[in-house]
Formats: sequence, C-alpha cells, structure tokens
Amino acid sequence: MSIEIKAPTFPESVADGTIATWHKQPGEACSADELIVDIETDKVVLEVVAPEDGVIAEVLKGEGDTVLSDEVIAKFEAGAAGSAAAPAAAEEAAAPAGDADKIGPAARKLIEENGLDASQISGTGKNGGITKEDVQNFMKNGAPAAAPAAAPAAAAPAPAAAAAPVNVAVGERVEKRVPMTRLRATIAKRLVEAQQNAAMLTTYNEVNMKPVMELRKQYKDLFEKTHNGTRLGFMSFFVKAATEALKKFPAVNASIDGNDMVYHGYQDIGVAVSTDRGLMVPVLRDTDAMSLADVESTIADFGKRGREGKLGMEDMQGGTFTITNGGVFGSLMSTPILNPPQTAILGMHKIQERPMAVNGQVELLPMMSLALSYDHRMIDGKEAVQFLVTIKDLLEDPARMLLEV
Repeated sequence: MSIEIKAPTFPESVADGTIATWHKQPGEACSADELIVDIETDKVVLEVVAPEDGVIAEVLKGEGDTVLSDEVIAKFEAGAAGSAAAPAAAEEAAAPAGDADKIGPAARKLIEENGLDASQISGTGKNGGITKEDVQNFMKNGAPAAAPAAAPAAAAPAPAAAAAPVNVAVGERVEKRVPMTRLRATIAKRLVEAQQNAAMLTTYNEVNMKPVMELRKQYKDLFEKTHNGTRLGFMSFFVKAATEALKKFPAVNASIDGNDMVYHGYQDIGVAVSTDRGLMVPVLRDTDAMSLADVESTIADFGKRGREGKLGMEDMQGGTFTITNGGVFGSLMSTPILNPPQTAILGMHKIQERPMAVNGQVELLPMMSLALSYDHRMIDGKEAVQFLVTIKDLLEDPARMLLEV
C-alpha cells in the first residue's frame, strides 16, 4: 500500500521549512514511528516518522529543499520491509560507477563544491553510503582534491604543491563557508529588526545576591529532597521577582501591535536557552501560579530538550517578557536586545565579589549586574528604572516575594 509522507502542519507564524536530514534513503527498511527525516523551521527542528513498517519508495524533496505545510515530501510503501535487502545486493554487484547512488544529496553537494574524489572517502552510512559527516571528517583530516584527467602536465611545475593536501598546505589561511541555518538566520533578522524598529534603551543596576545565596544554601538539600530531585537555582528567584514586578508595572508586561498597545493580564516569561543550533526562548506560562519548584523543574526540562533538539513550536510561542542569563558564560555586563513584540528584556550576569559600603563599613559582597532593555515607545524611563529597582529590592529581601509587599 502506497502512503504519502507529508511535512507537518506548520503554525501560522511559520511559512515554510527546509529538509535538513534524510535519515532513511529509498529502499531502506523502516519500522513504524522510526525517524525518517528532520525538517528545520525558523524556530525548531520537526521530526517526521514512518507511518507503518515498510520502505521509502521515492524521495520527492531532497536535503536543502524548501517545503510548505502539509506538502508531500516522499512516497512510502507499507509492508514492504523485505525489499530493503534488494538495494544492498544490487550495490554489491554494481560497477564502481554505481557508487554515486550511495552518496547522500548533502554529501554530494559538498564533494562537488570542494572538488573531492568520492572514491577516497570512506562511508559510514547504510550499506557503506557516504554521509555529509563523512565528507566533513574527510576534509578535516586533510582531503586531497580530485585530480582532473588532464592534470599531469599542469601539475609538473609545482610537485610540492600537488603533494600538499587541501586545507592544510603550509602557510595557507583556511576558511570554511557554511550556509546559515534557518534558525540562525531568523535570530539575526529579528535582532536587527528589533534595533531598527524599537526605540530601545537600557538601564542598569546591581543586586546583592547574599540573601538569596544564604537562603539557597540553607534549604537546597531539603528543597531537592522534597521536590523529587529538583535543584534550587537562582533563575527561579529572578522569575518570581520579575513576575511580581510585572504585576506592579503592566507596561513592561505589554506588547506593541501596530499602533495598538496590548496589555496582558497574565505573566508568560521566556527564558533564553543556549543550544548547539542557536538561542531559543521557551516560555514559562502563568508564572504567577508557579512555585519555585515548578519554575526550576520546567527550566531544567527546557534545557534538556533544547540540547536534544526536542523543543516544540508550542514551547516557544507567545511570551510577555524575557530573561536571559549571560552570567553562566562569565559575562559581567551586556546589553540584551528586545525579543519583539515584547517591550522589555532582563539580562542577568555573573556573580562577583566586590567591595561595597554597608553602614559606613566596607564589605565584600556577591554582586550581580542587572540590565533592563526596554522600548521607549511603550515604557518611560521612570517606569523602567522603578521596575528594575523592584526586582533588586525583592531579591535582596526574598521574604517580600512571599508576602507580596
């Protein structure tokens, strides 16, 4: 039975996607629900699985091709698992010219762009097929360029250069050109738009983290035991402090839609997560109703799924405010860029001991710099400063968050 394999239904905010990787090639046996292809969108990588046991009969969209929502990308033969052995036998008996069939589309493109000899590349894919990673590893380890048939005469004047492998010649300054992923391109586009379209300003302050650190030290073991292994970090305190501040200053929790200012009666806070593919901002929903344990466990889950590429569209849609933590990478100060259509973003930084004047005495205190970037079209400087001071006050006296004062 023939089945059409279609791209997933994309949300309204996603126009199209790109075929990233075919994990199965025509003729390969597939089990039901086995991953067969990844489709990269502006936000996430979507996985398409086999509908039943069978084989892929034909690939209609190759790696790098753009696909629309619900577009047919391949044809699948259900119940044809036995045919997977046929290509292997054919490859075994095929002449060397038939090896081209064992090269994936992305791998073939790299080979052609770099003038490589496919016969020198060892394949690690199915039935010895050459994958994109095989080509990249071959180039990394010093790949000799494919020699044209009429090359001997031309090569004679410079035998030393001919013997040197591509990308590792003495004195050569190596460059590597890699196409920008859709996610990286979208991040770049949105950040540039934010700077061009918003009247963005940043206000700074610093917070004494000693009260939060002492509270965490006192209760972290009991907290972890009580909440089934969930660790108490600093981000939950910032999320709860930001939530209380957002309730006091609704303009910071608003967004701009054309000429309208949209005030949200809820707090959905996005938390920036760094992944190999780029920066992602999954959203904590209704943070006013979340406990510290809820916040910590959800953020931990976001981080894990982000690293595994498992974050879904629904995880990153919406959001009324964003928190980004450059401190985990050692940043002492930065200017975060707005995440449109939101009107403000809070930047956390590294905790560092600094000498501070306390009641006429100099003390070494663990201080953190805070940065609030905001859209001046929506938020006045007075509100932005007071919002940041409110977060500072709540963190320096955590009991105020419990008492809501």
